[in-house]
Amino acid sequence: MWTTCSRKLNPCFCSNRGEGFAIEIIKIVGVALIATFLALIIKEQKPNIAFLLIVFVGSAIFIFLVDKIYEIIHMLERLAINAKVNLVYIETILKIIGIAYIAEFAVQITKDAGQGAIASKIELAGKIIILAMAIPILTVLIETIIKLIPS
Repeated sequence: MWTTCSRKLNPCFCSNRGEGFAIEIIKIVGVALIATFLALIIKEQKPNIAFLLIVFVGSAIFIFLVDKIYEIIHMLERLAINAKVNLVYIETILKIIGIAYIAEFAVQITKDAGQGAIASKIELAGKIIILAMAIPILTVLIETIIKLIPS
């Protein structure tokens, strides 16, 4: 499926891994559904154990995806180097994306625990941190636009 792409440009995704991605998502969904059904059964007798099961499975799925995240980050860094883009901007954007995913993960766990108020505070904190990290990039972007406008 992926054999026609150039290994020089994108070696991370240049094998017959399209089928591998489909199998991986099937594994993740299967584990998640089994955990959901078990949690529903256990929840009647031991709600604390059911919650811990869901948190454990959610964390395990996140850890399973760390390799994929690493591949994506590595590929984007190589693309930035080939395009001669300053790596500071790429690193900042990747950090922003990471903060968004981590905040969303924490919000979902907190909501599962029935703590919507804390979840909304995590969401707000994530947005503020993202905005603070984006200010240098926005500044450079605005300065570039101003330079392009004829005086």
